[in-house]
Amino acid sequence: MAAPRALRPLRGLTRALSGRAPAPAGTLLRLLYDRFSDVEALMQWRELRRGRALRRQNTENAYIQNHYGDDVTAAHFVLSNGGGARFKDQSHWVRAGKNAMAGLLPYLDDPKSRPVVAIDLSGSSLTCTGLENLVWLKHLEFLDLSACPHLDDWALTRLHPLGETLCHLSLARCPRITERGLACLHLLPNLLHLDVSELPAVAQQGLMCILLEDMLPNCQILGLKEAPPPPLAGSQSQPGVGSH
Repeated sequence: MAAPRALRPLRGLTRALSGRAPAPAGTLLRLLYDRFSDVEALMQWRELRRGRALRRQNTENAYIQNHYGDDVTAAHFVLSNGGGARFKDQSHWVRAGKNAMAGLLPYLDDPKSRPVVAIDLSGSSLTCTGLENLVWLKHLEFLDLSACPHLDDWALTRLHPLGETLCHLSLARCPRITERGLACLHLLPNLLHLDVSELPAVAQQGLMCILLEDMLPNCQILGLKEAPPPPLAGSQSQPGVGSH
């Protein structure tokens, strides 16, 4: 059976990547080899497209940056990734629509007078590269990064430029964050509220809770289980002593 015509050009790419020689022609082995090559090449092509799309989602817009500054650039990035932004002295959130720039039109005349103070990127495809669009904000107080599957420890090290203003941070349900990343949060000394619930990669939650409370004494920390207190002396029965 001949391979699908659309997949034939991909077969050569698979062989070049794997370094395998073609199987003998006219055999059952050749048939199985060709079919496997088609599926393997298609999977590699799909992963390549996913990687490119992820990088494109996390790339800043140089034109917007040059014309409107950091706040509008950050807001446009957030809206383009399905999130929301709130500007200073505004009670409502600007949310993503069909055209991210259209939602920002009221803030383009004088963007410096209304800086971004709150960002919601929960559940987005944010990466460390994408954070570069946010860390230069001078008035950001609230940042929700919960349930971001690509957010890792390295990304948390890039939050330090927000240390003077950031008060509320959510990292809940981020599967790639570990103790190493949480240890970098001492660079955000003004945090008042931190949500670190449901972090499966954090093994020593009790010890991490103690460390965070020591690093951030004025911060309310949600999610981590506190370590149990040590047993009191004499609370356990001594061997050889029976009850009367």
